[in-house]
Amino acid sequence: MHKSIILILGIFLAACEEPIPIAVGLLESDRVEIVVESFEPIISINVIEGQTVDAGDLLLMQDNTRIIAREAEAKASIASLEAILAEQIAGPRNEVIEAARATLQAAQVQFDINLLELNRLERLGADVATQERIDLARSQRDAAQANIEQTSARLRELEAGTRLETIEQTRQQIAGANARLDTLLIDKSRLNSIAPVNAIIDSLPFEVGERPPVGSVVAVLLTGEQPYARVYVPEALRINVRPGTQVSISIDGIEMPFNGTVRRISSEASFTPYFSLTESDRGRLSYLAEIIIETQRERLPDGVPVEVIF
Repeated sequence: MHKSIILILGIFLAACEEPIPIAVGLLESDRVEIVVESFEPIISINVIEGQTVDAGDLLLMQDNTRIIAREAEAKASIASLEAILAEQIAGPRNEVIEAARATLQAAQVQFDINLLELNRLERLGADVATQERIDLARSQRDAAQANIEQTSARLRELEAGTRLETIEQTRQQIAGANARLDTLLIDKSRLNSIAPVNAIIDSLPFEVGERPPVGSVVAVLLTGEQPYARVYVPEALRINVRPGTQVSISIDGIEMPFNGTVRRISSEASFTPYFSLTESDRGRLSYLAEIIIETQRERLPDGVPVEVIF
């Protein structure tokens, strides 16, 4: 009789116990998406899905033929501008200056000849020389005088050398050309998709030979030594859950539970906004939480269901 009463009381007490506070979710990893900035075709893929890669490993390559030609063109332009700058700094060659002096002397001789001819015609007077001939000689003298002034100015320019403002303009042109070359080199390097962190290759959406549109994701990486538990915490438990809270995690397919630590929990409820709920409906609220799994075993697979006990 006493045993029956004790058994009944035990069953009654067990029925009165509060349910274990549990949150459910999945194992997930932080994802890194590798996007392309060029429409060039993929010429090689150096990894496979599921492969572990280190930061700096080459994932895939796009054709760089077009940008190599543009790089060569930019380098040739820089070389041309640098040659012009060197010539401007050095100034004109002595041979060029001597030739300008000789031209000036020839212009002076021609002026003297034209002046003598004009003076001769003016002395002869209208009886011998017509006014037309005198006017022609006068115009030839004036043209010779203008030629002297022009060649003299050219000689002074050569002797003074290149203006500092001109040299500075050329230097700025070289700086702009170098900046354009740097941009091309950046674009060229980005034709090679590199792993930014240690990770596992989750997916490779494109094949060799395809042209991914600009901005397309060509590789998805899963980061971290272990995935984390991404669970939805019921509203009734939210008040006691904060970053640093210790929990027990059960993973489907593994008998032994794992210890875990809450690394973040959302401050906003999921699914239904709080302002549209009545007091009796508040239990439907849940808050997204991420929980770090403390284990030294090999990496757990993503997407496996988990239960977290608080």
